[in-house]
Amino acid sequence: MADRILVLYGSYRSDRAGIRLADYAVRTLYARGADAELIDAMQIDLPMLDRMYKEYPEGEAPEAMETLAGKIRDADGFVFVTGEYNWGMQPGLKNLTDHFLEEWFWRPAGIVSYSAGRLGGAHANLAWHGTLAEMGMVVISSTVAVGQIGRTLDEQGAPLGDAGASLERAFDRFADDLSWWTEAGKRQRAHRAPPF
Repeated sequence: MADRILVLYGSYRSDRAGIRLADYAVRTLYARGADAELIDAMQIDLPMLDRMYKEYPEGEAPEAMETLAGKIRDADGFVFVTGEYNWGMQPGLKNLTDHFLEEWFWRPAGIVSYSAGRLGGAHANLAWHGTLAEMGMVVISSTVAVGQIGRTLDEQGAPLGDAGASLERAFDRFADDLSWWTEAGKRQRAHRAPPF
């Protein structure tokens, strides 16, 4: 059975260059045999966090939140595609993520960051690492940081030139790492129930 991977993306900007990278991640994971799905925070449009999913009485959470909770619970792993805002996280992706907690537990997560500049969202990448670990995910050691995204992927998310070739090499290793941890998690959950 194919690994079920959610690719989460959170920019709300009108000119979203990072969607190229999110689409690239979904297509590439799918080509590798995963059942990959894009979760676009702007399309889901959860409100600013007031109550977490678990704080609603059963059956009373907003429909979009209920649907997403089911997708998160059913996933084998996650990829967070994030831009960097002033050395920090994109608020749209962070807001979407914070609506849930136990739903994330005991699965691997990988971080793919980007920026228009040279650093490729490295500060946000690092910030997400600690946050996802705190939220119960195993954060894989491989990461992808895409600088100058407009020179790396075209508007359809196809790799461009040397920068695109570098992304392909880095993403291949990243996907191998995620796949290994996804398989390990599935086997362990089949062998022994999580402790909480």
